[in-house]
Amino acid sequence: MKASLVIPCYNESKSLPELLKSCQRSFYGKDIEVVIVDNGSTDNTQDILSDLLHQYSFVTLVKIEKNIGYGNGILQGLHSASGEILGWTHADLQTNPGDVVKGLTFFEEVEDPKKIFVKGGRFGRPILDIFFTIGMALFESLLMKTWMWDINAQPTLFHRSFFKSWIEPPDDFSLDLFSYFMAKKKDLAINRFSVLFSDRLHGTSHWNISLSGKYKFIKRTLQYSFLLSRKVKNNA
Repeated sequence: MKASLVIPCYNESKSLPELLKSCQRSFYGKDIEVVIVDNGSTDNTQDILSDLLHQYSFVTLVKIEKNIGYGNGILQGLHSASGEILGWTHADLQTNPGDVVKGLTFFEEVEDPKKIFVKGGRFGRPILDIFFTIGMALFESLLMKTWMWDINAQPTLFHRSFFKSWIEPPDDFSLDLFSYFMAKKKDLAINRFSVLFSDRLHGTSHWNISLSGKYKFIKRTLQYSFLLSRKVKNNA
């Protein structure tokens, strides 16, 4: 079955050459489409892509003029994707795009790929980030009344029918929480597999760079978490 992997890019021009080479090495001979989303980049991303994309027939490009959020970039890519199995990962190469191949084996091994949700589980991360993940997992699990772990891990993979069922998904980093929670709510089988998390090769994180950045991320996540919780209660 064909799969589409969405990779949102915001000012990741230095990572793009190695990212595309890695995708080619990992996906050669496999029916996998890569959807690169230029999510309103202000660096020379478009120049780099113009030079590179003719070398990669399995890649399609979605260009967004103004960045309004990480989640919006992913959503626009998902709407443009043609695969039966959909998913996303990051462009910063902290995880290997080839991890997606491991995740796709779950869909090949089940009788009904519509009934599973696949997500990586990170290892090799700094201790402070691990504590952050534990705290977020405990909070979200208590609030949503279902166990949720390593919510922002990549890659995230699911059947197209699951994507079509989404109503008002968020356009920021809360999309990871939303998709994971909706999979739990719909009783999809959650499949996890280990993914090595490495240092960035280029640039810096757009949020995980300081305590102030973490605070802003936590604040936005908490606001959306309470909103999502209220929606679930109102629709129960």
